[in-house]
Amino acid sequence: MQHLEEAFGVSLFVRGKNKISLNDTGEHAVVHARQLLLNAENVLRTVREFDRNRRTITVSSCAPAPLWSALPALAAAYPDMTIASSLKKIPVILDEIRSDTCQIAILPEECILEHHLCIPFLKENLSVCVPKSHALAEKSSVTFADMNGFNFLLRSEIGFWDEMCRVQMPASRFFVQTDEYAFIELIRESALPFFTTNLAANIVGFVQNRVEIPVSNPEAMVTYYLICHMDHEEYAKILCH
Repeated sequence: MQHLEEAFGVSLFVRGKNKISLNDTGEHAVVHARQLLLNAENVLRTVREFDRNRRTITVSSCAPAPLWSALPALAAAYPDMTIASSLKKIPVILDEIRSDTCQIAILPEECILEHHLCIPFLKENLSVCVPKSHALAEKSSVTFADMNGFNFLLRSEIGFWDEMCRVQMPASRFFVQTDEYAFIELIRESALPFFTTNLAANIVGFVQNRVEIPVSNPEAMVTYYLICHMDHEEYAKILCH
């Protein structure tokens, strides 16, 4: 306490017999000391976050399939960087790329932003897999209108595809599966249709008596675009070579 007073150059305490307490100046010093400690913590947090961001490439995508190729490519090109990815809704991704919260955005439509690149990345086409005995099985292609009213198995974490299916087929019910093993077992054991794409893993090989039918709606044929700031052009060159 004496050292504190010497550092401040003023008296901070009221000393009594077997008792010591802060005087008015001491109380004032405590208020400012607490603010200094808080500021110091904020500085440490800000500096650490800045350093972490310099060593992290953040990718926000509207769907999982583009990440299957993008993440390994980035990891191989930048072995000393952390690659952080997440699936998010399109408006959230747009906000993040505008605010530079993410370095790479992947969207299912072209998006022109000032000082940003927008480059076609991948094409994904939706198909439905049905049992050979299903009412749709004889069709060479189907529309959302054809499928509306049928019930489907649906994987979780499929990005914008989930909302698209629900909007395009309001009369259908969707049984969402979070576990891949349970999803495959239900495909084997049930007659419920499910969706796949040209980029998805070939789980059709695990089942018998199913046919894959392309969905012909324009909305079901998606071109993904990679958006990044011009300062991060090297990311685009790696992913869109």
